[in-house]
Order: sequence, then C-alpha cells, then structure tokens
Amino acid sequence: MNRKDTWTLRWLVLAAGAVCLTFTMSGSAQVQTETTTTTAGPASKQVTVERGTVVTVSGNNLVVRAQDGTLRDFPNVPESARVTVDGKQLGIHDLKPGMTLQRTITTTTTPKVITTTQSVTGTVWHVQPPVSVILTMEDGKNQEFKIPKGQKFDINGQMVDAWGLKKGMKVSATKVVEMPETQVAQQRKLTGTMPPPPAPPPADVPMLIVVAVPVMPAEAAPVVAEAAPAALPKTGSELPLFGLIGALSLLGGLGLRVIRKAA
Repeated sequence: MNRKDTWTLRWLVLAAGAVCLTFTMSGSAQVQTETTTTTAGPASKQVTVERGTVVTVSGNNLVVRAQDGTLRDFPNVPESARVTVDGKQLGIHDLKPGMTLQRTITTTTTPKVITTTQSVTGTVWHVQPPVSVILTMEDGKNQEFKIPKGQKFDINGQMVDAWGLKKGMKVSATKVVEMPETQVAQQRKLTGTMPPPPAPPPADVPMLIVVAVPVMPAEAAPVVAEAAPAALPKTGSELPLFGLIGALSLLGGLGLRVIRKAA
C-alpha cells in the first residue's frame, strides 16, 4: 500500500466515525424497546406500631410523648393529615392534650424482575468486530450499535457472531436485559382515642370545721367589773336600815351624857 492509499484509508476511517456519531444521535428511534415487569417471588410484610400521647397542639405544631417517655416534635403538620378517632376523621386542629395516637406502618417488599428487550433490523454498512457495527436503517440513515459480548445476529435464519457480519448483509438483533429489583411499598394508618373523662366531684359529706381561737395569757386578760344590780330583789326590805339608824342615835345620846357628867 502506497502513501496515497494510506491517507485515503485514514480519511475513510475518520469519515466513518463522524457519520457514526451523527446517526447514533439522530437515528435512535429505529430501535424498538419493550420493558416488562414480573414478580419474582412472594411478597413479605412488616408491621410497625408506634404509640404516643398528645402533649400540646399549637397551630400546626404537634408535640407527642412517646411510649419511652421522650418528647417528639412534629412541626408544620399538613392540613390534609387525618386521624381516625371513634370513626371520625379529625385534623390537626381537632387534637387535644391527653389524646392517645397510634401510627401503624405496613411495609410490603416484593421482588421484581424488569426485562428490557431491544430489537433492531438493518443492513450492515460497516462492522468493527467484536466491538461495534454500523447499520443502515429502513429510513436510509446509519446508526452505530455497540456489540455486547456473545451477541448473535440472525442472517437469513442463521445465527452468526460479529465476525460473521459482512457489508450489505441484512441482519436482525435482539438484546434482552433482565434486572432484578425490590419494590417497597408503605401504608400508614393513624388512629387515636379521646382522653379519659375527668373524675366526678366527690359526693356531699358532712364535714367538721375546726376554727382556731387564740387564747390570751392570764396576766393580759382584761378585768371586767361586775355591775351592781339596778334594784333590790323583791324579797328585800328597808326595816333593817331604820333599825341601824336608831341604834346609832341611841349610842350617840349615851355618849353625850357621859361627857357632860365628866365635865
């Protein structure tokens, strides 16, 4: 091969790369892709129950005391949140301190298999085994495809690998990819019970009321004079008084007589 032929070959390789890049981007619609999802096994369920007591409700902020005694703050509870209490749907503004809340979370885990099938049909325009092949699609545009390891091509009912491809051959290829996936779904249910009613007031029972009266010391006790009776009792008489006056007069007269005799 002379120098001119070498440069021509290099130009063709570069040109083929440019065409391949162009049509890989614009001709991707020629590949038909089908995706299916199937269940690969039985699903498993896990149920978690959380309980707590409402401590305070301020606007859309909720504080709950959990079973372990810790306080949990739930700020900005959405207006759409609902709690089932005695068959009624209550919102955040209907909750009261003392209410018991219960949240039940059911987690369902299901193994799945996602199968992606890609099918393509075209005419070989250029092949670089075992890396890639450029096919001319039905619309006349070229598109490059990476050849997976072990990929087989159907040519007139015969299966060949990348080394058996030749320019001008019409080929069909199908690529199947299976990807395992675990699908997890959660269902949340929030229920509650009203706080217990207040205790009834005690029944009316007679009570002994003790009043403490201060006692004054003896020395400080006030002396209260006894008032004299306003009048003599009905059984009293003035005769003893008249007798006493007479006796005094008699004694006075005897005294004067004695004094005169002595003089």
